[in-house]
Amino acid sequence: MNPHFSAQTFDFLDELEHRNEREWFQEHKPIYERELKQRMLTAIESLNDTMAGFASDYIRPPSKAMLRIYRDVRFSKDKTPYKTQLSAFWPRQGLEKTGGAAFFLQVGVHGVLVAGGAYSPQPVQLRAIRDYVLDHHGELRTLLKAPALLAMAEPFGGNKLIRPPRDFPVDHPAADLLLNRSWALMAHLPGDAALEENFTDLVIERFRAFMPVVNFLNVPLAFATPLEQEAATGRRRSA
Repeated sequence: MNPHFSAQTFDFLDELEHRNEREWFQEHKPIYERELKQRMLTAIESLNDTMAGFASDYIRPPSKAMLRIYRDVRFSKDKTPYKTQLSAFWPRQGLEKTGGAAFFLQVGVHGVLVAGGAYSPQPVQLRAIRDYVLDHHGELRTLLKAPALLAMAEPFGGNKLIRPPRDFPVDHPAADLLLNRSWALMAHLPGDAALEENFTDLVIERFRAFMPVVNFLNVPLAFATPLEQEAATGRRRSA
């Protein structure tokens, strides 16, 4: 099977948006298994093969990299049982459960999202990134100015702070960077890109451009471990 998707993939996802119910999904599950799940696993395997040359620490078995299509509805007002897009996630090995910077891919009828970085870091991880940026903002700015990155990705976005966070200097040269809550780079492609023979090449091109920034973020995040989180919580309680 080629490492790209088919018209049937998108027909299924398009219908799922209107028939997001277990009965319909079970009736059409053979199509899901063949045209969505298997094609996504094949695409991930192809991506892994190429990532071995520049991001070997991020490779995951396809079955672990692919995220479930089943939604967690326990704490959501939206009780529809299925996601209407396919997605995969590549954290750095050893940081799978500690909030490390990662690569991300999402495929849907309305577009393809290719991302790299730390999208919504927890408070301890966010603090670790900001502390590191204070002393290494020049390096980060250089990485963000790479021509390949500027041509393909949006800068760090999300809901930024209006003023530098508490306990950080307001007049520091990195003050503008410290306003970021999200540290993820994102590239958007039309949904039809997932149907093309060169689909995985397009994804790899963006992963490769994101790689220096993802590695930069994982320097401080590698030390923001669960034990450090617990210690930070203890410090806050005793303060």
